[in-house]
Amino acid sequence: MEVNGYKIEPGANLAGANLAGARLLFAKLAGANLTGANLERAILIGADLTGADLTGAKLYRSNLFGANLTGATMPNGRIHD
Repeated sequence: MEVNGYKIEPGANLAGANLAGARLLFAKLAGANLTGANLERAILIGADLTGADLTGAKLYRSNLFGANLTGATMPNGRIHD
């Protein structure tokens, strides 16, 4: 799958990617590097983010309903509403 010119696949290097508002339903992003990525308003329903690095990622108003975040590294170790 490709979104905004970025390959969306397990282990992808998406550091700094602009994925604001992207529809990433059930995306396979296990182990992906999403450090500093802009995921504001992204739809990540059911996405596999197992072990993904979300350090510094912008997740404001993202929809992570049903997403698997097991072992993911997240900014400040938590997600805010």
